[in-house]
Amino acid sequence: MKKALILNGHQYYDNVAVGNLTQSIINRAKEFFIKNGYEVLEATVDKEYNIEEESKKLQEADVVFFQHPVYWMGMPWKAKKYLDEVLTQGAHYASDGRSRDDASKKYGSGGLLDGKYMISLTYNCPTTEFDNKDGYFDGLSLDEANIADHKIFQFCGLKPTETFSVHDIFKGDLDLNKELDRLESILTKNFS
Repeated sequence: MKKALILNGHQYYDNVAVGNLTQSIINRAKEFFIKNGYEVLEATVDKEYNIEEESKKLQEADVVFFQHPVYWMGMPWKAKKYLDEVLTQGAHYASDGRSRDDASKKYGSGGLLDGKYMISLTYNCPTTEFDNKDGYFDGLSLDEANIADHKIFQFCGLKPTETFSVHDIFKGDLDLNKELDRLESILTKNFS
């Protein structure tokens, strides 16, 4: 049976970021994976965890679904701390990939994991800020603006899939059901 690791990268902040949107996204992703025959493994960065157990979950996963809000243009610090602690166990990569004996082996090619990953993000900014040379992100796409998320998993050998994101989350007109249906459509495209 295939295994999907759902990584909850939410970090709680009273009044501003209590985690309801992230939990709704995670619940829908979990339903999707179970419905499609995956065993679901879960990890939550805002709770206590055992580093070795988390490392093992990542090694076992065929799919990693990483959901986090974007705080100050990046992942919450507890999500980064989790990834730093878990990935420095060394079980997810043999080396940085380079070899003194083979110049064709490039940096970042030493990953040991074999599977796919999906990034899921929640943002306050509108989608119009991406792919816009006059936008806040200077013309970067959503994936380019979140390159660190991608490179973390790619360094370990995982292959990218289409990213999901929800924007304008504080605007007050978020249609959660519509966003969750869009999430399921992307999950289907990525993992069915």
